[in-house]
Amino acid sequence: MKKLYGVGTGPGDKELLTLKAVKVIEGAKVIFAPNNKGKNMALDTVKDYIHNKKVVLLDFPMGEVKMDDYTKAAKIIYKEISDEEYGVFLTIGDPMIYSTFIYIMEELEKTDVEVEIVSGIPSFIAGAAKSKTPITIKKDRFLLCDEFQEEMLDNVDSICILKTLKDKEDILDSFEKKNFIYKYIKRCTLEDEKVLMDRKAIVEDKDYISLIIGRRKKDD
Repeated sequence: MKKLYGVGTGPGDKELLTLKAVKVIEGAKVIFAPNNKGKNMALDTVKDYIHNKKVVLLDFPMGEVKMDDYTKAAKIIYKEISDEEYGVFLTIGDPMIYSTFIYIMEELEKTDVEVEIVSGIPSFIAGAAKSKTPITIKKDRFLLCDEFQEEMLDNVDSICILKTLKDKEDILDSFEKKNFIYKYIKRCTLEDEKVLMDRKAIVEDKDYISLIIGRRKKDD
C-alpha cells in the first residue's frame, strides 16, 4: 500500500523539528511541498535531512486556489509514490492548522493511499513562548483565527490572529477599545525575528510572516 505522511515542520527553526519528523523525512522516497516561486520555508527547515531525495513542488496559486488544484496535486502524489513505499508532504507549523495538506488529505482519502499525520509546533505556540504570553490559563477562552472581527473579542480572554499584514490599525483599535493588551511577533524563531509592542512599530511593519497575540487585561 502507498502511504503519505503529512509532516509539520514547525515555525522555521530546525531545532524545533520533532524527532519523529526527522525520522519520517529521512526514510521517505519522495518529498512533496507547495511551490512558492521555487522556494518553500518547510523545505528550508528540513534541508539537512532531505539529502538526495526526489523533491516535487506542487503548484497552488496564491489567493486563487481551487478544488481542482488539490485534485491535481493528489493525483501527482499518488503517481509519484511507489507501492509499499511512502512519501512526505511538508507543511510549516502543523498539518492540521490552516494547512494546504488538509485538502490534499481529503482528496487522497478517496484513494487507497494511507495517510498519517506528524504534528509540528504551530507558529502561535512558538510566538507565545518567544513573547512570554500565556495562550490560555484555567477558565480562559482562547480563539485562533486568520480573519478578524471586533465582536470576536466579546467572548474570549485571549486571541491569536494569523496573517496580519493588512488591517493592523483596525485590529489594534479593537484591542484597545476592548481592553486587550497585545504583542506582535514577526518571523517567529527565524534569524530576523522581532517581538513588537509599540503600536506605531506594529502598524508600520509589512512582514507577511507575522501574528498578533492579545489578552484581556486582568482588571477587565
